[in-house]
Amino acid sequence: MAEEKNTPANAAADDKSDGKMRTGHLSIQKVYVKDLSYEAPNTPHIFMEEWRPTVDLQLTNNTTSLGGDIHEVVLTVTVTVRFEDKVAYLIEVKQAGIFNLAGFPEQHLAPVLATVCPNILFPFAREVVSDVATKAGFPQLLLAPVNFEALYAQEVMRKRGAVAEGEAGPAAMGH
Repeated sequence: MAEEKNTPANAAADDKSDGKMRTGHLSIQKVYVKDLSYEAPNTPHIFMEEWRPTVDLQLTNNTTSLGGDIHEVVLTVTVTVRFEDKVAYLIEVKQAGIFNLAGFPEQHLAPVLATVCPNILFPFAREVVSDVATKAGFPQLLLAPVNFEALYAQEVMRKRGAVAEGEAGPAAMGH
């Protein structure tokens, strides 16, 4: 028997607020590289060093409604590889996708756009980063998988904390 996880994508199927079972449907219309940037400011000298880099990974996710159930999701992956105090290289890829999200209740749409869609896009971005690094003469860089559900949960908690702080107001901080 298969175990079913309660993820934002299938949570819509569990919504029975009006007594009817609703199911959301996600389909990929297009996956593409929207923007790509590569810099290696310290070549060729960096190639003469013993390779012991540190890697900094930054992720952002933006969503644009294209009308109706169609949405563009852009996952920006920025990788900065440093060696001591020098930048060996920087790769930024904006991996985009056009998704059709039909039948999702409004409360499930944002979590699906912030978790399921980036999960689909990340392997494409990871491949671009790896290809650019090796074509630039550096060792292959394999980015570890990312838990977008955990990142989304952290962001929701951060926003709730900011709202709670704002509600406390200056009077609560004046003691």
